[in-house]
Amino acid sequence: MTTVDPTSRQISKGSHVRLHLAITLEDGTEVLSSFDGEPLELRIGDGTLAPGIEETLLGLSPGPEQQILADGDALFGPPDPDNVHLIPTDDLPDNFQAEPGQVIAFAAPGGQETPGTVVAVESTGLRVDFNHPLSRRGLRLRVRVLDIG
Repeated sequence: MTTVDPTSRQISKGSHVRLHLAITLEDGTEVLSSFDGEPLELRIGDGTLAPGIEETLLGLSPGPEQQILADGDALFGPPDPDNVHLIPTDDLPDNFQAEPGQVIAFAAPGGQETPGTVVAVESTGLRVDFNHPLSRRGLRLRVRVLDIG
């Protein structure tokens, strides 16, 4: 009877994967983690994770936790200056207060929510950056691959 070493399997495009993932900013702030709950279960390429994160996972095998340093631009795409918009005061709720650096969920034209980072509070409204909030940041990924199917 032949047994297969589970560490000989590696994540590739199309792999069904069960893993724990955490994303931490350079200052140690954890922005996402599955380590205290259920593991993520996905197929590489199904859109569950950003393409840059999936690319980073390729070649990993089940086993101990791994730390990966990454650039937010590489994981979530480089910032596009055309994604910075002025939201007029008239389009904001009454008495709406915001501060630069704050991430707010805005309703997109299709009805889904999209995060925007307040860049500036101006007399005519809010200048909001709709690029991914983790772009332009150094990140650390903590990954533990549990199973590859």
